[in-house]
Formats: sequence, structure tokens, C-alpha cells
Amino acid sequence: MTTIRQQDFIDSIADSLQYISYYHPADYIKALGDAYEREQSAAAKDAIAQILTNSRMCAEGHRPICQDTGIVCAFVKVGMDVKWADVTMSIQDMVNEGVRQAYNHPDNKLRASVLADPAGARKNTRDNTPAIVHFDLVPGNTVDVSIAAKGGGSENKSKFVMLNPSDSIVDWVLKTVPAMGAGWCPPGMLGIGIGGTAEKAMLLAKQSLMDHIDIQDLIARGPQNRIEELRIELYQKVNALGIGAQGLGGLSTVLDVKILDYPTHAASLPVAMIPNCAATRHVHFELDGSGPARLEPPKLEDWPAVTWTPSAQARRVDLNTVTRADVESWKPGETLLLNGKLLTGRDAAHKRMVDMLARGETLPVDFANRFIYYVGPVDPVRDEVVGPAGPTTATRMDKFTRQMLEQTGLLGMVGKAERGQTAIDAIKDNHAVYLMAVGGAAYLVSKAIKAARVVAFEDLGMEAIYEFDVQDMPVTVAVDSQGTSVHQTGPAEWQKKISLMPNH
Repeated sequence: MTTIRQQDFIDSIADSLQYISYYHPADYIKALGDAYEREQSAAAKDAIAQILTNSRMCAEGHRPICQDTGIVCAFVKVGMDVKWADVTMSIQDMVNEGVRQAYNHPDNKLRASVLADPAGARKNTRDNTPAIVHFDLVPGNTVDVSIAAKGGGSENKSKFVMLNPSDSIVDWVLKTVPAMGAGWCPPGMLGIGIGGTAEKAMLLAKQSLMDHIDIQDLIARGPQNRIEELRIELYQKVNALGIGAQGLGGLSTVLDVKILDYPTHAASLPVAMIPNCAATRHVHFELDGSGPARLEPPKLEDWPAVTWTPSAQARRVDLNTVTRADVESWKPGETLLLNGKLLTGRDAAHKRMVDMLARGETLPVDFANRFIYYVGPVDPVRDEVVGPAGPTTATRMDKFTRQMLEQTGLLGMVGKAERGQTAIDAIKDNHAVYLMAVGGAAYLVSKAIKAARVVAFEDLGMEAIYEFDVQDMPVTVAVDSQGTSVHQTGPAEWQKKISLMPNH
């Protein structure tokens, strides 16, 4: 009989969450490096270069791959021959304590993103607890743990459908993936659960994402069952959509498609799909009574020799003096390097601001001729001015965009992925602009921030309004002042190009 100490379990949870905050899984790095070599779209290749460079920087600096350090999800399998020593807590409480310690680690503080009272006050729990824990009693004498930290950008794009038994799963996926936009930060993985009941299908989709990336090996040896056939078909057909890295158009949208299935009712075909983003964070460990989990760090030579540098053609912009005439001269897809003072604000700040404007109140910050960055940064450690500060999904701010542009004099916005038509129309009508920063490159982006201070709504924590001083912060013109969106033109162009390629 194996004896597991409570502290060993807690320490293992804490260590694993620190580990996955700054180390990508090695299989993902290899798959992304291969995708970089294959990529023919200049914009997508540049985005992948930023993600790979960021990944290596995080491994070296032990800082988060993405500012969104996720909500913790743990799958715990407890062997029925395991004995627990000195246990005073439930498994849920032990996981929560590990989360608490990991997220408050003084040398790598992680962003607390979990809000209690989700339908009411939405108050930050400040330590990222509670975690989502699934546990099973299984034969054996070990404790097996798969743990992930799921960011809101990818998790929010999860889909579920109850198909008729005669419906095509492939058709549903190919219809659904383009509608997900790029806020889930491709290239990543799709996890698909088929069968069981509604909640079982979702659980299967989540579990499938814990598996190793092996689609190229599968293609090389050939499928041996229907699920493997389906994986290959979906991998090829989703990539043929041309969505590409960050939705800019390109060859690689998914690096793998994972599928788990379960028997289901004769009248049912439940299908769930959960994407895993470019900041994929998960690890597996086993406790056998010999102490805490030992997690092997990757070697720096595991990363491809890719280092992102700004293009010589990039246009430098002074945010302190930029004018609407300047903004109107920027072209779709153009790379800009931002310099000067940049304000921040995301969901909670926008909601508070538009409510203030509706009441005729003066905002605490003047946005006239300024730019706003949709971000909730990680707290700084050591000599940092700010922690990793990558963009958040911009579509969540669409409903606020017209009011902000028309009532505050805002010139433009910086965020992640595409804008919806509501925001595009508002941008066009006001001759404003939307700029895209690369999701999955948060630490790299944060190196461009030379100073940071909270200027309003301090009570909102990471959702407060900051003022950043930035130096050569890389962005792409994603929606120009005429309303042209590269997230519409890029994938359309690359879908057509892919369809004309030999062997397609």
C-alpha cells in the first residue's frame, strides 16, 4: 500500500502550476516549430515567430507565457490501494491550497483571474481559487494528476451541439470553427468529445486536450479506426479553411485535433469542442509515495532557432503626438511599432466608463486622441515595471466601441484577434483604427513597456486602467480607418490559395 502525504500532494500541485506557467509542453514547441517552417503567409509566420520567441523567453525568465494564467482544471485519479497520511483536507481543498501557493509565489506571481458570484458582484477571489477538480477512484496504488490552466480566450470559444444521429460531425466542425474567430489564439489544438450525455461530451473534450500532439505520426502510419480517420480529416479540413495564426490567414490553424468518445443514447449525438490556445498549459504527474512530483524542465535546445525582430519596414508611431490624419494613412496589415503613452482598459473598466457617460459624469481619464490597450497584466516581480501583458480578446469590447469613439475622442484600440461588424462599423464611421497585438506573446510584449502606473479604477485589480510608457511595441493594423479588416481578407485569401495547392 502506498502512503501519500498531504503536503507532497499540495506541493506537487503548486510546483506543476508554476511549471506550466512558463514551460510549454515540448510536443507543442516541436509542432509549432514545424508549422513555422511550413508557413507561407508572412503575417502568420511573423505571429508564430513572436509566439516561439516569447515561449523561449518565458522558459529562461520563469515568467508566464500569457498574461491570462487561467482557471485551474485538475483531473485526479486516486488508486484504491492508496493510503493518505496526515490528511486534514479534502482533495478539492488540497488542490485549492496548491493553487493558492502557486499563484502567490513571490518570484513568479500569477494573475488572479477567478471571480466569485459570477452572476452578481463578480468579485475577484485574489488567489485564483477555487479550482475545477474532477476525481476518480481507480485500481492501483498511485495518485495520477493531469493539471491545466485554461485561459478565458480559448475556453470562451467552447462549443456544444446535440446533433441528430444522421448529421455530419465534420460539417458541424467546419461550420463552427470560422465562427469562433481568432480569440482562441491559433495555432493550437481542438479537443472534441463525442457521445455520452451533454456534460460527458464536454468533459471528454477537455480531457482530450491533455494528450500529446501526434497527428503527423498518425498521418504517417495511417488511421486504424474511425476516430483516427476523423482526426486526420478534421486536421486537414480545418487547416484548409485558411484561418492561420492569430486569424491572419495562413496554412496552420490547428496543430492537432484530439477526439475522445463514449457510448451514447440511440437518439443522441452530443458533440463538444474546446480549443486550446497558443499558450497551451498542461502537465501530467504521478505520486507514488516517494515525495512530491519531479517535473523535468525542457532543454533550451528543444526550441527552434527562431528569434523575432521587428521588420525593417515597420512604421514607428509616437502615441503622444499621433493625429487622426496619421491614423487615416495606415494600411491594413501594416506593422507598427508604438512609442509613448498608452492607456489600458478591458471589460469591467469599459462597463464602468459607459455607465458614467450615460449618467453625464466626467471620466477620470481623458481619452481624446489617445489609444487604449485591452489588457489585464500580471503583477510585476523583482525589477519589472509590469508583468506579462499580452492582449485580451477584443470582440468582448465591441459593444462599447461606438460610445467610446464618439463620446471620448478615442483614436484607436489595441487588442487580440478580430473585431465584429458592430465595432468595424463604428471604427469606419469615426475614422478610427484597431491594432492587433499577438496573443501568446505576453512576456515579449511586456518588454516593450518601460513604465506603468494605475490611473483609475484601482479597485478592479488587473482590470484597472493603467497608463503604460511603451517603446517599439509591435502591432498590426487589423482594421483600418476605412473599415477593412485583415481578419476577413487574410483567411479568405489563404483559403483560396490552399484550395489551389497540389495535393489539396
